[in-house]
Amino acid sequence: MRTKIAILGSTGSIGKSTLEVIKKDKRNFDVILLSANKNYKKLIQQAKQFNAKNVLIKSPSFYEIVNNSLKKTKTKVHSGNISINKIILGKLDYTMSAIVGLAGLQPTIDAIKISKTVAIANKETIICGWQILSKLIKKYKTKIVPVDSEHFSIMELTKNVANEEVEEIIITASGGPFLDTAINKLKNIKPKQATKHPNWKMGKKISIDSANMINKVFEVIEAHKLFKFDRSKYKIMIHPQSYVHSIIRFKNGLIKMILYNADMQIPISNILYNNKNDLLNASKIKIKTLNKLSFQKVDAIAFPSIKLINKCFTLGFSTPIIINAANEVLVNLFLKEKIGFLDIVGTINKVLKDKEFKKYARRKAGTIKDIKIIDNWARLKTANMCVK
Repeated sequence: MRTKIAILGSTGSIGKSTLEVIKKDKRNFDVILLSANKNYKKLIQQAKQFNAKNVLIKSPSFYEIVNNSLKKTKTKVHSGNISINKIILGKLDYTMSAIVGLAGLQPTIDAIKISKTVAIANKETIICGWQILSKLIKKYKTKIVPVDSEHFSIMELTKNVANEEVEEIIITASGGPFLDTAINKLKNIKPKQATKHPNWKMGKKISIDSANMINKVFEVIEAHKLFKFDRSKYKIMIHPQSYVHSIIRFKNGLIKMILYNADMQIPISNILYNNKNDLLNASKIKIKTLNKLSFQKVDAIAFPSIKLINKCFTLGFSTPIIINAANEVLVNLFLKEKIGFLDIVGTINKVLKDKEFKKYARRKAGTIKDIKIIDNWARLKTANMCVK
């Protein structure tokens, strides 16, 4: 029986990594749907290579190009805001939810209804929409598995583990390009410097989030929603080499960690094959590398974003939605060199002190409409604070 899979955001990094895994074993996969926003050229190429049953190009302006390019194939072409539930009949084995940002929330909701397993590689969907998702997961008995390396590692290390058995859950951080940069020099950092990660090449937005470590704030919130462990047990630790992604310290004295190369095909492959795939042929970590692993505490003065973790838990139910929205606006302004690097976290803290903040932070986001109201307020407020 071939594994039926849909990949939402197939032209992005996670989507492409998923298809690389499938390529090694194409005869055992049936690609039911590939979706993209605007990257029609890559979508067409993927559809042909993997004989996709359906493709969804979000932007209607590219529909004709995609449709004409795939006329001689058996692939059906869809566009716009059509729900994947109207495209796919029957049950999927897997859906990879890899659409960036809040745009991925509704497709993930739809996927939960028609998939046995949904693999999520979208922080915003979990951070902002978990109250909605968790109810649907129970209703449709869908299995949710995280793709991000930190959360995948926590999942693997805590299977059948109770809250009372765990002392600490440590999420590691590379420290980004400014780990050893003097604090007084950070205010003059330029986007070109902040997007140059020492270990790997990523998109501009996630690179900035890594540089000031606000991505770790989101990762702790995400982990707390995915796993039923006390929020006080989550810690952040610097690990510059990026081979260890999470560490679990147990009350019985044991410490467990998983090491693997920073290659997203590794968690994806283990998810799709239930840890039994020997086709990946991943590169091995050399003994010399293991001898050089190091860990250090996070300096909250150099990385003030870390203080936002506690604020997410204590200032109101929807605080993470507000921080996420404000951060997206601020990163965009920084990339355009309209604000400084330190202004990102500085302005988020100003938003949290705004007189209207509590009204939105305390609002429970039980619907997508609720989330959008909170998100829109935070974006507008943040943008207004940066107008000079």
